[in-house]
Amino acid sequence: MSLSLVRDPEMRELNREHRQKDGATDVLSFPLYEPDAFERTGRTHPRESVAGERMLGDIVISIDTAQTQARAYDAPLAREIERLLIHGVLHLCGHDHEQTAERRVMEREERRLAAAIGMPWPYLGELR
Repeated sequence: MSLSLVRDPEMRELNREHRQKDGATDVLSFPLYEPDAFERTGRTHPRESVAGERMLGDIVISIDTAQTQARAYDAPLAREIERLLIHGVLHLCGHDHEQTAERRVMEREERRLAAAIGMPWPYLGELR
């Protein structure tokens, strides 16, 4: 995957262009695969069509918004960027959080991945 760190004005422009939302957001993901290319009901893993090393897509994180959120969570900026990166990777793997059931699965995966890298998870119920 590629990762870009941007400021809020650039993120606002990307959010407006790709999601028709006029405002900055914390993270945007641009997947190269359709959501059904991944098994997402339990632990996330690719189906055969994506098996092996592949480019998953692009993740863009706003440093400005991440800093604001880090302050709100009383977390270091680096940890908030890690959290947003986990969130973005799960979007690249087909996860979403528009529906309650999807949100629960995605949050469970976020916590599992955070634990895998030894990251504390103080973000109770917080999803984008």
